[in-house]
Amino acid sequence: MSWQPHGGRRDPWGSGPRGEHSPDLEEMLRKGQEHFRRMIPGGFGTRKTMGLIVLVIAVLWMFSGLYRVQPGEVGLELLFGRYVTQTTPGLHLWFPRPIGEAITPDVERTNQIEVGFRGAGAGAGRGSAIRDLPTESLMLTGDQNIIDIDYVVQWRISNAADYKFNIRDPDSTIKLASESAMREVVGQTTLEDALARKRQNVETRTQRILQRMLDAYGAGVFVADVKLQKVEAPKPVIDAFDDVQRARQDKERLRNEAAAYKNDIIPKAKGEAQRMIQEATAYREQMIREAQGEAARFLSVYEAYKGGKNVTRRRLYLERMQEVLRRSNKVIIDSDKGSEGVVPYLPLPELQKGRAGGGSGPAEVQ
Repeated sequence: MSWQPHGGRRDPWGSGPRGEHSPDLEEMLRKGQEHFRRMIPGGFGTRKTMGLIVLVIAVLWMFSGLYRVQPGEVGLELLFGRYVTQTTPGLHLWFPRPIGEAITPDVERTNQIEVGFRGAGAGAGRGSAIRDLPTESLMLTGDQNIIDIDYVVQWRISNAADYKFNIRDPDSTIKLASESAMREVVGQTTLEDALARKRQNVETRTQRILQRMLDAYGAGVFVADVKLQKVEAPKPVIDAFDDVQRARQDKERLRNEAAAYKNDIIPKAKGEAQRMIQEATAYREQMIREAQGEAARFLSVYEAYKGGKNVTRRRLYLERMQEVLRRSNKVIIDSDKGSEGVVPYLPLPELQKGRAGGGSGPAEVQ
């Protein structure tokens, strides 16, 4: 290593005094400009080249306004921030920013808003807890009871332009409007109906009122459904309400059992009454027919009596005596002089009956 006087020392690598071979920044810039000019025909500073550059920039800027509308979406084209028209799915070209803008909301997706609670989210585990919000879920029923209601609102965009430009915060607007509609319906419903019997009616009425409110706002939203998730009494009094519910269930069960017994015994009683009525009617008809027959027989006998009184009187006497003697034991006594008194009697009808019945009957009568 050698040192030069007056500060002219050489560097350790033997490259001479400092500054003799250092790079020149101006020389490098000049060479770069010359290289760029050789790349552009006619040089960089000509009007033709400048026009070409401006044209290329303008074309690229115009093509930056190219946008695509996916299936299920609609395109909203804005010019200087003002809505102009709506486009269908496909590829479209519109004025680029800052002159124009294109918005593509999804009109077929079903959105959901939770009221009264907040779920753990799609990425949470199965054991994640659901957070309850009493300020949203506690409501007053029509019979002056407090009830805790959690529900969800499912909605879709029905008019994209109204949805984007008529309301500032659609989710918050729908949520607050649904709370108002639900409180109106619950305020006209008793606790028992809201808990069990008219839950579906509460959902339907809330959906109808909410849709009417959003239409009045011009929100461009269609309310697909309102679903109750949890309907119960507040936690401080839940045990008492459970006792009341069990008592009501027992009451309903006993009422159903009584109704079943009634439905079983009443038809039987009606059937028995109908049977007795029919038997009485049949007996009445029988008695009437028999009486009519007896009357007709008496009249026929009377007519015969008028034609021949002695013969008819004799025939009636014999018929009556025959009927009386047929059911009695008979003994014939001869009252003439010289007779033995009792006359032997051969009961031929009894013998015939005995033979017909297989009996032996009397073998001989003296």
